Amino acid sequence: MVGCDNSVSSRLTGRLVCFVVPIGRAVCLWERNHLVSVATAGAASAAVLRRELVDQLVAAGSIRSDEVRAAFLAVPRHRFAPEVSLEAAYANDTVRTKRDAHGVTTSSISAPWLQAVMLEQAQIRPGMRCLEIGSGGFNAALMAELAGPSGEVTTVDIDPDVTDRARRYLPAAGYERITVVLADAEAGVAAHAPYDRIVVTVGVWDIPPAWVDQLVEGGRLVVPLRMRGLSRSIAFVREGDHLVSDGHEMAGFVSVQGTGAHPEHLVTLHGEEVGLRFDDPPQVDAEALRAALGQPRTAVWSGVRFGAMEPFDGLMLWLATCLDDFCLLCRARTDAARALVDPASPIATPTLLGQRGFAYLTYREVEASNGVFEFGAYAHGEDAAGLANTLVDRIRVWDRDHRHAAGACIRVYPAGVAGDQMAADRILAKRHTNVTISWP
Repeated sequence: MVGCDNSVSSRLTGRLVCFVVPIGRAVCLWERNHLVSVATAGAASAAVLRRELVDQLVAAGSIRSDEVRAAFLAVPRHRFAPEVSLEAAYANDTVRTKRDAHGVTTSSISAPWLQAVMLEQAQIRPGMRCLEIGSGGFNAALMAELAGPSGEVTTVDIDPDVTDRARRYLPAAGYERITVVLADAEAGVAAHAPYDRIVVTVGVWDIPPAWVDQLVEGGRLVVPLRMRGLSRSIAFVREGDHLVSDGHEMAGFVSVQGTGAHPEHLVTLHGEEVGLRFDDPPQVDAEALRAALGQPRTAVWSGVRFGAMEPFDGLMLWLATCLDDFCLLCRARTDAARALVDPASPIATPTLLGQRGFAYLTYREVEASNGVFEFGAYAHGEDAAGLANTLVDRIRVWDRDHRHAAGACIRVYPAGVAGDQMAADRILAKRHTNVTISWP
């Protein structure tokens, strides 16, 4: 009798390992019972890991409702990520399932905490008709649990490898009723519309008209929307021809492919160590900014303090709203890069541009024993002090007027809507829409 153990081969050599055992009734019975016990142990381990993950998500506040908790307990996440170990499948982290020729992730199973947050935002109820944009299987299964037997879930993706995975793994995990569609989601999926809920699991720069048109009045669209480079998972409610936010959370996703793609623009300041990110083609003097980086750093501190565990994504969105000449500073995670710039976030830090210089958000520790930090600004180039003081003034305004108030309200209007109908602190003109950001 010849047996093949794929799990061992994938961990050790990447090749199929075969072994031979003598034929005999006793041996066959032993092997059958042994394999059954191994499978049972694996299922038990998965169930334990799943419960532990759910407990973590509840404790962290990512899961807030009994319904989302029950969905996470019901869906076997490891069935949708067979290329990783059980421990990795149930870690509170992203599982990357596909990369391009440059090693950039093009498809993944999102981190459980983020999926939980977005499902809480979506508020899916039994009997609802739902659309998932950006497939893979696991999140669609969670949505199906929430929509129940009387509900309907459609999931769409532009990548055939991704939809093939979903078509294989969903039925194998017991979710035969989910419809998997291969298409560019820019047009939505009209065949199964209208939808009570649309959940987008790819990062987008704009919202196509079809997504609004295929959403019922009062329906919810949960989407990771990029605004001036900052991505937020926003829960929108449809009100006639436009969308109004009902909360938003910091989130990052693999960017959408196809018609809706809108790549960022990067201006490098010091090789691959330091750069500036822009949503649209930048109108800047790159050489002047590179020269500015080589000049001494000016620091101005705000007096605005925060605790080590206190999020400040609201401040970052406020700066993106109130600063006209705005971009995001990024740096490599190296000591050499940190010696050049020390931003609040190495990935995306709000930055104020001048003609021949720039200032960016930073912080310093002021009470080490209590984990207390202070916001400030670092600046380089001509008028570094003026740029840093302007940025710090905006930090103080946020602390005084917005830090402890309701967050920003974000609305999405069709591109043709007149400007006087969109009073807001910031209006972002996009391809299909105008996105407005208003602060109380």
